[in-house]
Amino acid sequence: MNQCFDMRQAGWVVLDLVETITAHRDYLSEIDGAIGDGDHGINMSKGFSLCGERLRASPPDSLAAALDTLSVTLLEGIGGSMGPLYGCLFMAMGMALEGHASLDRQLFLKALDDGIAAVQAIGDARLGDKTLIDTLLPARDAYRQAVDAGLPLGDCLQALQRGAQAGCESTRALQARIGRASRLGERSIGVLDAGACSCALILDSLAHSLQSGLRH
Repeated sequence: MNQCFDMRQAGWVVLDLVETITAHRDYLSEIDGAIGDGDHGINMSKGFSLCGERLRASPPDSLAAALDTLSVTLLEGIGGSMGPLYGCLFMAMGMALEGHASLDRQLFLKALDDGIAAVQAIGDARLGDKTLIDTLLPARDAYRQAVDAGLPLGDCLQALQRGAQAGCESTRALQARIGRASRLGERSIGVLDAGACSCALILDSLAHSLQSGLRH
């Protein structure tokens, strides 16, 4: 079954992301407060809300253009490390989608691969360091396995969601080795990583929105 998603006039996918992050602002800050500054949700909500305002004021003509607006807004509007990390993620994903009218399994896999490569190029985090990488890599790998198995795009996106959630949950048992939380040593074990949680929310929202607009 060949499923695809029409990316023309699909800025609403990013607006769904904006709603998801703003709705979980307090949740993300509460998680961050356990081993961090407690401002992850506040900063993320600020950046995504500003993106939402820009998209509503000047609706993009494609999903790639909407992701570009998001990337630029996050690079400008979020302090600390998360702005550059998420900004580069969405910039690379948008560039992979640019020039394509529809999204299929392989194109979204390329977008994931390119986005992850961009994140890893500017940071030192590896799998197991208790960061958003612990969500991104299992999600991408689960998606790739579904693609390799020949499953339709909708099923591949569901695999992405399951992989993201499992990856996020895995950070609870990890010791932080990157960022401020790394100073806590073993005391960082037992709580989720806020970046991994926001990343899981983002991937879940993206997958849900794409599934809702699939064509056969």
